[in-house]
Amino acid sequence: MKNTLPKKEVPGLIVDTVNGMQWELRDQKPENFTMIVFYRGLHCPVCKKYLEELNSKIDKFREKGVSVICVSGDSKERAGKTVEKWDVENLVIGYGLAPEDARKWDLYISEGVKEEEPEVFFEPAIFLIKPDFTLYAASVQSMPFFARPKFDDLLKAVDFVLEKDYPARGEA
Repeated sequence: MKNTLPKKEVPGLIVDTVNGMQWELRDQKPENFTMIVFYRGLHCPVCKKYLEELNSKIDKFREKGVSVICVSGDSKERAGKTVEKWDVENLVIGYGLAPEDARKWDLYISEGVKEEEPEVFFEPAIFLIKPDFTLYAASVQSMPFFARPKFDDLLKAVDFVLEKDYPARGEA
């Protein structure tokens, strides 16, 4: 049984952020959507490229009424290194999501196979959540390099959805 279905309330999410704040999904009040970008962590060069691209487009998401957080299972120390080493200064970076909480979001969990990888981490996903905390859309991956949504495509999709009042799909 999936925990995340379109038009259904998503699980709660509370994470600490690198900027010293605690971020809670239930506290978010976006105009249109909250976008949660789950990423593998500091060890992932594909995530680095992906989040750096998002960093360059974050203002466009905000202009469309989309608040964004990027979350990994990394420790505070590793998440801090992510901010130091990656070009992500405009993003909210959350850390410390436990595997059992990642499973509530139907994320794929991997065991580290290389020295630089954590013992356990989750694979990438993006969730677009309506202000009432119901899922609008999701993209959940089992690998770091398969089919990550392009941010320009997501921006166009948000425009289309808002213009056409397009309903969430995939709930059946």
